[in-house]
Amino acid sequence: MSAISDNLQVIRQRIRESAVSFGRYDSSICLIAVSKTRSADEILLAARRGQRDFGENYAREGVGKILALREKFVDTTAPLVWHFIGPLQSNKTLLVAENFDWAHSIARAKIAERLATQRPEHLPPLQVLLEVNVSGEASKSGCAPEEVLPLCRLVMTLPGLTLRGLMCIPAPSVDFAAQRRPFARLYALWEELRKEGLPLDTLSMGMSDDFPAAIAEGGNMLRIGTAIFGART
Repeated sequence: MSAISDNLQVIRQRIRESAVSFGRYDSSICLIAVSKTRSADEILLAARRGQRDFGENYAREGVGKILALREKFVDTTAPLVWHFIGPLQSNKTLLVAENFDWAHSIARAKIAERLATQRPEHLPPLQVLLEVNVSGEASKSGCAPEEVLPLCRLVMTLPGLTLRGLMCIPAPSVDFAAQRRPFARLYALWEELRKEGLPLDTLSMGMSDDFPAAIAEGGNMLRIGTAIFGART
């Protein structure tokens, strides 16, 4: 458990160093601790070390931890923020709409419409990102770049949702220049949409092995799991 605290310190320092290297402020970058398959106690330890944003890939598993942490951790000045970052299917939209603060993986109109319909009125709008398949791989989820603008415009008309930006999960690479290219494509698309008048402020990109490249290309939400919690067993 103590490794989680140490790892958080290391990651935060690496984010600061990367931000400085590319002329950015680390305060503009949100660190999401990806806690899929991790226990509520591991998340609680990270929360007690100042981590507030957590990402879950599996809706039912995530909801169980959200409910557990409501009892175990209370901080009214800086509550925990829950991000759903995995593929989102129709039969899981209700769980996400009722329990999460963010949904990162919207790629179809049907999913957005279901989330809007199912978001409880007493909750603030669900913050949403559109997942883009920047690598063009058939095996990757996300919408094609040319589908993004019409989907953005649809989402902006839906009650209960607030469109915030874009997300991607590019093909892995160990080469820094190769890592930067898909992130650069997502940033360019994000800028095109902003020029169209869309009020976007978020780019969710970068994980444990490539987050410095994401920072270099303008990412301001990093989804980091293994480097914080260790390898999954």
